[in-house]
Amino acid sequence: MRTNVPDDDVVELMAGPVFDFGEKVRANRTIRNDGTYAGKDIGDILAKKGEVGYVVSIGTFLQRFYIYGVQFIESGNRVGMKGKELDPIVPRDTVEDLLLPGAKAR
Repeated sequence: MRTNVPDDDVVELMAGPVFDFGEKVRANRTIRNDGTYAGKDIGDILAKKGEVGYVVSIGTFLQRFYIYGVQFIESGNRVGMKGKELDPIVPRDTVEDLLLPGAKAR
């Protein structure tokens, strides 16, 4: 049985986004510029593995994938990332209501 499904077999848009606006996330791998990040050379590091940021936008790519715009705190870079490149800071089984930074609980 195959447990790792390659990207060409995945259509994430059949379900809702994994992450929400304002959610605090961590990069689970180092992200380098593939040529789509203006002002940086190809291969430059945009986010280091373990760097923390916040989801500031949610878009789609190829009508199949969610792309999360993440504003990273340490580097200051805003990077578009797939869900598989991110980990939640708060474990999923403990999330009830996520609040934007500075928001007050109800």
